[in-house]
Amino acid sequence: MEILVNGTPHLIPADTTVAQLLAILELQGKRLAVEVNQELVPRSQFDSTALNSHDAVEIVHAIGGG
Repeated sequence: MEILVNGTPHLIPADTTVAQLLAILELQGKRLAVEVNQELVPRSQFDSTALNSHDAVEIVHAIGGG
């Protein structure tokens, strides 16, 4: 199925979760925030949040500073 990730089309398998998408994109274990269709997905729900065809996913990397 096709989804948008930060505005770029990506083909992923059906029933892919947010956690699986992050693994596909080699982003697992990084400090980031994920929105699906403009709704923030808590990190605790990455494994249980399934993506659907044509979802718009935004991934933002956290950058530390001081």
